[in-house]
Amino acid sequence: MTISRDDGVYLTGQLLIAMPSMRDPRFTRTVIYMCAHTAEGAMGLVLNRLVGSVTFPDLLAQLGIEQTAESDQIRVHFGGPVETGRGFVLHTAEYNATGTMPVTGGVSLTASLDILKDIASGQGPRQSLLALGYAGWGAGQLDQEIHANGWLSVQADHRLIFDADLDNKWERAIAKIGIDFSKLSGEAGHA
Repeated sequence: MTISRDDGVYLTGQLLIAMPSMRDPRFTRTVIYMCAHTAEGAMGLVLNRLVGSVTFPDLLAQLGIEQTAESDQIRVHFGGPVETGRGFVLHTAEYNATGTMPVTGGVSLTASLDILKDIASGQGPRQSLLALGYAGWGAGQLDQEIHANGWLSVQADHRLIFDADLDNKWERAIAKIGIDFSKLSGEAGHA
């Protein structure tokens, strides 16, 4: 069953929040920024998980990119389980390069080496989040998961997207909806 979207409104630019009952360990207590959501499928980046084994300087060295600016504080996020060797940078919209895709609300997505070079030289976007991999859904799949009570959605804001407080991001996203997450049920139709 696909949720009807007669008004053409999808979740692009929204935050997807895993329900407490999420069984898939890759998505337990995750907050995902939805980069694209159409009738053909959906794509997003997990905002509150890191790739523990890769640092930004390590990544630059592997790609042969010289680091000239102080960028040790840049963390590499686990964007999702799809194409984990591919990098994506979610960033503020003042940065625009070849291949940059505006999303919405002053947020853009770039998946080229140029943005990594610009970040490494101190010429990148004002705020950014570097992720390896992404979360992806086929046509109607995300709608079915939402209907089965797997996800909640809430309006995104730059603080939740870009701030470094990953430990409390899930709770802060849930609180933005205005509900007590301890009272959420994993069963559809129950409160």
